[in-house]
Amino acid sequence: MIQKNQSIAAYFIIKGISDAPELQTIVFLSVLLLYLLTLGGNTIILLLVCLDHKLHTPMYFFLANLSVLDMFSSTVTLHNILVIFITGDNTVSYGSCLCQMYFFGFLICDELLFLTAMSYDRYVAICNPLKYHLVMNPRLYIGLAILCWLLGMIEVIPSISLLLGFTCYKSNVINHFFCDLVPLMILSCSDTSFLEILSLTEGLVLITFTPFTLKIISYIFIISTILKIRSSIGRRKAFYTCSSHLTVVILLYSTLFYQYLRPTSSDTSRSNKFLSLFNTAAIPVLNPLIYSLKNKDVKSAMIQHLRFLKCFKQ
Repeated sequence: MIQKNQSIAAYFIIKGISDAPELQTIVFLSVLLLYLLTLGGNTIILLLVCLDHKLHTPMYFFLANLSVLDMFSSTVTLHNILVIFITGDNTVSYGSCLCQMYFFGFLICDELLFLTAMSYDRYVAICNPLKYHLVMNPRLYIGLAILCWLLGMIEVIPSISLLLGFTCYKSNVINHFFCDLVPLMILSCSDTSFLEILSLTEGLVLITFTPFTLKIISYIFIISTILKIRSSIGRRKAFYTCSSHLTVVILLYSTLFYQYLRPTSSDTSRSNKFLSLFNTAAIPVLNPLIYSLKNKDVKSAMIQHLRFLKCFKQ
């Protein structure tokens, strides 16, 4: 039963991706498949980076962190779809809803920050190859990783703190498949104007504009350096690597911009759901495919460990 104008929501009802009963099984199986692929692919990356000494470099260190983020962000959001289908219970407590929103927010922030760190790593590797190991020393890249994790955790706190101060909601039915900031702001009958300004400012300056600008600057230097490479094979290889990374960055930023960096009055629930599903289910699957499984070093490490396992079994 939908509760109207309640002072504090004791619980929320997650509406899910679709109301159509005939689509429930298809949605469940699709999400389950993508979730298992995300866990499997990113777990393989983590194991390879940990076990193979050739992959103990800053680039693969950042990739391992990105894999952890992808697995966590998928688990935080997609588990709702799976649990609702299996148990039939689509309710979530007020506290659990805010916790889910916080973890999703900081994991997304972290992903954008780690993509920035990765672009800097590629800048140093391509533009200053002779100084690469001197610049990208363990102290720097571990420090960058810690900074990314801390900034991601801190950036979401102001928005969550403001949400805690909201006094009433028009309804407790969230038209989404997980607790997210925009759907909750739409439900609130409190004044959300300051939270909208804060989320737009924070999103544009801290989460979107600054990291994206740093990525673009890195790529300007990278591309100008690549164009000076005499070998056509070397240029093609470098361009392929950069274009793959840049494609994922553009996809992620464009969908996040459409979802979060606009007024809540322009919200389109159906498009937001599918964009969120793309971000939380499809992009984490692309990470091991684009960044790692097509990489020569990772392929070599994988083949080597598979041969070892064969020999061990024999």
